[in-house]
Amino acid sequence: MSVVLSAHSYGKSNVRLTKVIRHDDRHDLIEWTVDVRLGGDFAESYTLGDNRKVVATDTMKNRVYVLARDATISSPEEYALRYTGDFLSDYPQVESATVKVTEHAWQRIKVDGKRHPTSFMACHSGSRFCEVTQTRDSQRVSAGLQDIPVLKTTNSAFRDFHRDQYTTLPDTDDRILATLLTAEWQYGDGQHDWNIEFDQIKSDLLESFARHNSLGVQQTLFVMGAAVLKSCATVTQIDLTMPNRHRLLFNMQPFNRTNPNEVFVTTDEPYGVISATLRRDEDASSKRR
Repeated sequence: MSVVLSAHSYGKSNVRLTKVIRHDDRHDLIEWTVDVRLGGDFAESYTLGDNRKVVATDTMKNRVYVLARDATISSPEEYALRYTGDFLSDYPQVESATVKVTEHAWQRIKVDGKRHPTSFMACHSGSRFCEVTQTRDSQRVSAGLQDIPVLKTTNSAFRDFHRDQYTTLPDTDDRILATLLTAEWQYGDGQHDWNIEFDQIKSDLLESFARHNSLGVQQTLFVMGAAVLKSCATVTQIDLTMPNRHRLLFNMQPFNRTNPNEVFVTTDEPYGVISATLRRDEDASSKRR
Protein backbone atom coordinates (compact mmCIF):
# COMPACT_ATOMS: atom_id res chain seq x y z
CA MET A 1 0.00 0.00 0.00
CA SER A 2 1.28 3.47 -0.88
CA VAL A 3 0.43 6.58 1.13
CA VAL A 4 0.14 10.03 -0.42
CA LEU A 5 0.34 13.36 1.42
CA SER A 6 -2.79 15.01 -0.01
CA ALA A 7 -2.72 18.34 1.85
CA HIS A 8 -0.63 20.09 4.46
CA SER A 9 -0.15 23.40 6.23
CA TYR A 10 1.41 24.62 9.45
CA GLY A 11 1.75 27.79 11.45
CA LYS A 12 1.81 29.63 14.75
CA SER A 13 -1.31 30.28 16.85
CA ASN A 14 -2.23 32.62 19.69
CA VAL A 15 0.59 35.12 19.24
CA ARG A 16 -0.40 37.87 21.68
CA LEU A 17 0.58 41.40 20.67
CA THR A 18 0.30 44.66 22.61
CA LYS A 19 1.35 47.92 20.99
CA VAL A 20 1.34 51.35 22.61
CA ILE A 21 1.30 54.27 20.17
CA ARG A 22 2.68 57.25 22.05
CA HIS A 23 1.40 60.68 21.05
CA ASP A 24 2.28 63.91 22.82
CA ASP A 25 -1.16 64.24 24.40
CA ARG A 26 -2.28 60.61 24.71
CA HIS A 27 -1.43 56.97 24.18
CA ASP A 28 -3.36 54.63 21.87
CA LEU A 29 -3.51 50.95 22.82
CA ILE A 30 -3.75 47.97 20.46
CA GLU A 31 -4.04 44.35 21.61
CA TRP A 32 -4.40 41.52 19.12
CA THR A 33 -4.11 37.77 18.90
CA VAL A 34 -2.47 36.73 15.64
CA ASP A 35 -2.67 33.27 14.02
CA VAL A 36 -0.43 32.42 11.06
CA ARG A 37 -0.72 29.48 8.66
CA LEU A 38 1.49 28.69 5.68
CA GLY A 39 1.07 26.39 2.70
CA GLY A 40 3.67 25.58 0.08
CA ASP A 41 6.60 23.39 -0.80
CA PHE A 42 6.98 21.68 2.57
CA ALA A 43 5.98 18.12 1.69
CA GLU A 44 9.43 16.65 2.24
CA SER A 45 9.46 17.82 5.84
CA TYR A 46 6.50 15.46 6.35
CA THR A 47 7.58 12.55 4.16
CA LEU A 48 11.38 12.64 4.62
CA GLY A 49 12.01 14.79 7.67
CA ASP A 50 13.85 17.28 5.44
CA ASN A 51 13.37 20.69 7.10
CA ARG A 52 15.54 22.84 4.81
CA LYS A 53 12.54 24.73 3.41
CA VAL A 54 10.62 24.97 6.68
CA VAL A 55 10.18 28.48 8.07
CA ALA A 56 10.21 27.94 11.83
CA THR A 57 7.02 28.89 13.65
CA ASP A 58 9.21 30.87 16.04
CA THR A 59 10.20 32.99 13.04
CA MET A 60 6.51 33.57 12.30
CA LYS A 61 6.04 34.74 15.89
CA ASN A 62 9.02 37.10 15.76
CA ARG A 63 7.80 38.65 12.52
CA VAL A 64 4.48 39.53 14.18
CA TYR A 65 6.32 41.81 16.61
CA VAL A 66 8.86 43.20 14.14
CA LEU A 67 6.11 44.20 11.70
CA ALA A 68 4.19 45.81 14.57
CA ARG A 69 7.30 47.88 15.27
CA ASP A 70 8.01 48.80 11.65
CA ALA A 71 4.50 49.39 10.29
CA THR A 72 1.93 52.08 10.96
CA ILE A 73 -1.06 50.03 12.13
CA SER A 74 -4.37 51.48 11.02
CA SER A 75 -6.51 48.31 10.89
CA PRO A 76 -6.24 44.53 11.37
CA GLU A 77 -6.91 44.03 7.65
CA GLU A 78 -4.06 46.29 6.54
CA TYR A 79 -1.67 44.58 8.97
CA ALA A 80 -2.68 41.09 7.80
CA LEU A 81 -2.30 42.04 4.13
CA ARG A 82 1.19 43.39 4.80
CA TYR A 83 2.21 40.33 6.85
CA THR A 84 1.03 37.78 4.27
CA GLY A 85 2.52 39.79 1.41
CA ASP A 86 5.90 39.91 3.15
CA PHE A 87 5.94 36.12 3.53
CA LEU A 88 5.24 35.57 -0.16
CA SER A 89 7.95 38.07 -1.05
CA ASP A 90 10.63 36.74 1.30
CA TYR A 91 10.16 32.96 1.00
CA PRO A 92 9.84 31.43 -2.50
CA GLN A 93 8.76 28.08 -1.03
CA VAL A 94 5.63 29.70 0.47
CA GLU A 95 2.65 29.42 -1.87
CA SER A 96 -0.08 30.71 0.45
CA ALA A 97 -0.08 32.66 3.70
CA THR A 98 -3.11 33.08 5.94
CA VAL A 99 -3.26 35.43 8.90
CA LYS A 100 -6.15 35.85 11.31
CA VAL A 101 -6.13 38.87 13.61
CA THR A 102 -8.51 39.04 16.58
CA GLU A 103 -8.82 42.37 18.36
CA HIS A 104 -9.13 42.69 22.15
CA ALA A 105 -10.75 46.07 22.58
CA TRP A 106 -9.96 48.57 25.34
CA GLN A 107 -11.70 51.84 26.15
CA ARG A 108 -10.41 54.84 28.03
CA ILE A 109 -11.27 55.20 31.72
CA LYS A 110 -13.20 58.38 32.45
CA VAL A 111 -11.77 60.71 35.09
CA ASP A 112 -13.82 63.80 36.05
CA GLY A 113 -16.05 63.09 33.08
CA LYS A 114 -13.19 63.05 30.56
CA ARG A 115 -11.45 60.13 28.88
CA HIS A 116 -8.06 59.55 30.45
CA PRO A 117 -5.19 59.77 27.94
CA THR A 118 -3.20 56.75 29.22
CA SER A 119 -5.51 54.54 31.33
CA PHE A 120 -7.86 51.93 29.91
CA MET A 121 -10.46 49.31 30.82
CA ALA A 122 -11.31 46.21 28.83
CA CYS A 123 -14.41 46.15 26.64
CA HIS A 124 -16.53 43.02 26.90
CA SER A 125 -18.74 43.47 23.84
CA GLY A 126 -17.29 40.81 21.58
CA SER A 127 -14.25 40.81 19.34
CA ARG A 128 -13.41 42.20 15.93
CA PHE A 129 -11.41 39.88 13.70
CA CYS A 130 -10.16 39.56 10.15
CA GLU A 131 -8.59 36.76 8.10
CA VAL A 132 -6.43 37.34 5.05
CA THR A 133 -5.16 34.67 2.67
CA GLN A 134 -2.73 35.59 -0.09
CA THR A 135 -1.22 33.48 -2.83
CA ARG A 136 0.93 34.64 -5.70
CA ASP A 137 -2.19 34.97 -7.86
CA SER A 138 -4.96 36.06 -5.51
CA GLN A 139 -6.00 37.40 -2.15
CA ARG A 140 -9.05 36.81 0.02
CA VAL A 141 -10.09 39.17 2.81
CA SER A 142 -12.82 38.40 5.31
CA ALA A 143 -13.70 40.16 8.54
CA GLY A 144 -16.22 39.87 11.30
CA LEU A 145 -17.51 40.16 14.82
CA GLN A 146 -17.36 37.35 17.34
CA ASP A 147 -19.55 36.68 20.40
CA ILE A 148 -21.26 40.05 20.75
CA PRO A 149 -23.97 39.78 23.43
CA VAL A 150 -27.21 41.33 22.15
CA LEU A 151 -30.65 41.18 23.74
CA LYS A 152 -34.11 42.63 23.17
CA THR A 153 -36.77 42.51 25.88
CA THR A 154 -39.79 42.56 23.56
CA ASN A 155 -40.84 42.43 19.89
CA SER A 156 -39.80 38.78 19.76
CA ALA A 157 -42.19 35.86 19.25
CA PHE A 158 -41.90 32.16 18.48
CA ARG A 159 -45.07 30.26 17.59
CA ASP A 160 -46.74 27.91 15.12
CA PHE A 161 -43.69 25.63 14.90
CA HIS A 162 -43.97 21.91 14.16
CA ARG A 163 -45.41 19.85 17.02
CA ASP A 164 -45.31 16.15 17.79
CA GLN A 165 -45.28 13.86 20.83
CA TYR A 166 -41.88 15.21 21.92
CA THR A 167 -42.81 18.89 21.87
CA THR A 168 -43.28 20.67 25.21
CA LEU A 169 -42.29 24.23 24.29
CA PRO A 170 -45.29 26.60 24.36
CA ASP A 171 -46.02 29.29 21.81
CA THR A 172 -45.08 32.80 22.84
CA ASP A 173 -45.84 36.23 21.41
CA ASP A 174 -43.54 38.18 23.72
CA ARG A 175 -40.22 36.78 24.88
CA ILE A 176 -36.67 37.93 25.49
CA LEU A 177 -34.46 37.34 22.47
CA ALA A 178 -30.83 37.02 23.58
CA THR A 179 -27.85 35.73 21.63
CA LEU A 180 -24.11 35.94 21.11
CA LEU A 181 -23.81 37.28 17.58
CA THR A 182 -20.97 36.09 15.37
CA ALA A 183 -20.79 37.40 11.81
CA GLU A 184 -18.12 36.96 9.14
CA TRP A 185 -18.27 38.62 5.75
CA GLN A 186 -16.24 38.42 2.54
CA TYR A 187 -14.91 41.57 0.92
CA GLY A 188 -14.82 41.94 -2.84
CA ASP A 189 -11.88 43.26 -4.85
CA GLY A 190 -11.11 46.94 -5.02
CA GLN A 191 -10.17 49.76 -2.70
CA HIS A 192 -11.38 49.61 0.91
CA ASP A 193 -11.43 51.82 3.96
CA TRP A 194 -11.39 48.91 6.39
CA ASN A 195 -12.31 50.75 9.58
CA ILE A 196 -15.15 52.76 8.06
CA GLU A 197 -16.62 49.68 6.36
CA PHE A 198 -16.33 47.64 9.56
CA ASP A 199 -18.12 50.33 11.58
CA GLN A 200 -20.91 50.58 8.99
CA ILE A 201 -21.45 46.81 8.88
CA LYS A 202 -21.51 46.56 12.67
CA SER A 203 -24.05 49.39 12.79
CA ASP A 204 -26.23 47.71 10.13
CA LEU A 205 -26.27 44.44 12.09
CA LEU A 206 -27.10 45.98 15.44
CA GLU A 207 -29.67 48.47 14.17
CA SER A 208 -31.55 45.84 12.18
CA PHE A 209 -31.55 43.54 15.23
CA ALA A 210 -33.03 46.32 17.36
CA ARG A 211 -35.64 47.44 14.81
CA HIS A 212 -36.90 44.04 13.72
CA ASN A 213 -40.20 42.66 15.06
CA SER A 214 -39.04 39.07 15.24
CA LEU A 215 -41.09 35.96 14.48
CA GLY A 216 -38.05 33.79 15.20
CA VAL A 217 -34.26 33.94 15.36
CA GLN A 218 -34.04 32.58 11.80
CA GLN A 219 -36.05 35.50 10.43
CA THR A 220 -34.11 38.09 12.44
CA LEU A 221 -30.79 36.61 11.27
CA PHE A 222 -31.90 36.90 7.64
CA VAL A 223 -33.03 40.51 8.10
CA MET A 224 -29.68 41.42 9.67
CA GLY A 225 -27.61 39.83 6.91
CA ALA A 226 -29.77 41.36 4.21
CA ALA A 227 -29.28 44.81 5.73
CA VAL A 228 -25.52 44.47 5.35
CA LEU A 229 -25.69 43.30 1.73
CA LYS A 230 -28.08 46.10 0.81
CA SER A 231 -26.01 48.90 2.37
CA CYS A 232 -22.42 47.77 1.75
CA ALA A 233 -21.57 47.14 -1.89
CA THR A 234 -18.07 45.91 -1.01
CA VAL A 235 -19.41 42.84 0.83
CA THR A 236 -20.10 39.81 -1.35
CA GLN A 237 -21.27 37.30 1.28
CA ILE A 238 -22.03 37.18 4.98
CA ASP A 239 -22.21 34.26 7.43
CA LEU A 240 -24.10 34.70 10.69
CA THR A 241 -24.39 32.49 13.76
CA MET A 242 -26.83 33.30 16.58
CA PRO A 243 -27.04 30.79 19.45
CA ASN A 244 -29.97 31.14 21.80
CA ARG A 245 -29.19 32.44 25.27
CA HIS A 246 -32.55 31.78 26.86
CA ARG A 247 -34.15 33.79 29.64
CA LEU A 248 -36.90 31.61 31.12
CA LEU A 249 -39.84 33.09 33.02
CA PHE A 250 -39.58 32.17 36.68
CA ASN A 251 -42.66 30.49 38.21
CA MET A 252 -43.90 32.71 41.04
CA GLN A 253 -47.07 30.71 41.80
CA PRO A 254 -45.54 28.68 44.69
CA PHE A 255 -44.85 32.01 46.38
CA ASN A 256 -48.34 33.47 45.83
CA ARG A 257 -47.07 36.05 43.40
CA THR A 258 -47.60 36.87 39.75
CA ASN A 259 -44.80 37.35 37.25
CA PRO A 260 -45.90 39.83 34.57
CA ASN A 261 -42.99 39.00 32.28
CA GLU A 262 -40.46 40.64 34.60
CA VAL A 263 -38.31 38.02 36.39
CA PHE A 264 -36.35 35.42 34.42
CA VAL A 265 -33.83 32.64 34.96
CA THR A 266 -30.71 33.26 32.88
CA THR A 267 -29.50 30.08 31.16
CA ASP A 268 -26.36 29.16 29.22
CA GLU A 269 -27.04 25.56 28.15
CA PRO A 270 -28.33 23.61 26.46
CA TYR A 271 -28.95 26.07 23.66
CA GLY A 272 -30.08 26.16 20.06
CA VAL A 273 -27.76 27.41 17.33
CA ILE A 274 -29.07 29.18 14.24
CA SER A 275 -26.74 29.99 11.33
CA ALA A 276 -26.97 30.93 7.67
CA THR A 277 -25.00 32.29 4.74
CA LEU A 278 -26.41 35.13 2.63
CA ARG A 279 -25.17 36.51 -0.68
CA ARG A 280 -26.60 38.64 -3.44
CA ASP A 281 -28.72 37.01 -6.12
CA GLU A 282 -26.60 37.98 -9.10
CA ASP A 283 -29.04 36.34 -11.53
CA ALA A 284 -31.87 38.53 -10.25
CA SER A 285 -29.65 41.62 -10.47
CA SER A 286 -28.76 40.89 -14.10
CA LYS A 287 -32.43 40.34 -14.99
CA ARG A 288 -33.34 43.75 -13.52
CA ARG A 289 -30.68 45.37 -15.66
